[in-house]
Amino acid sequence: MKKDQNCGYCMRGELLDAFGIYICDLRVSSLILFKEQSHPGRCIVAYKEHVSELVDISEEGRAAFMEDVAQASKAIHAAFGPQKVNYGAYGDTGCHLHMHLVPKYMDEFEWGDVFAMNPQRTYLEEKQYEEMIEKIKANL
Repeated sequence: MKKDQNCGYCMRGELLDAFGIYICDLRVSSLILFKEQSHPGRCIVAYKEHVSELVDISEEGRAAFMEDVAQASKAIHAAFGPQKVNYGAYGDTGCHLHMHLVPKYMDEFEWGDVFAMNPQRTYLEEKQYEEMIEKIKANL
């Protein structure tokens, strides 16, 4: 399996700790809680292998990745009750296939607009992150 020594999704540890908290492995991906929680329940689904694009994996891999995204999204819906989940697939700088799952709430500052990648508004205490992770795990 391809890994990049400079990639937080591949190596975890300090690199991942800078922006996320590992939750668990899914079929072909890892589920990560995004530390900035302006959108309660925001997560990242990161493909386990270090590839850049959806076209870099097999048809079966793409299908399994999208199933992982759907499984994580269902858990977010069940745990936090958003009106919508936005999906963002970026990677201009990190170049590791991943998708942001951003719960949207009608009374939220960005409802009806594109979500900010990192608004730097809401960080939680360790216990609050743990509680969110347990809610997500309970609904996977």
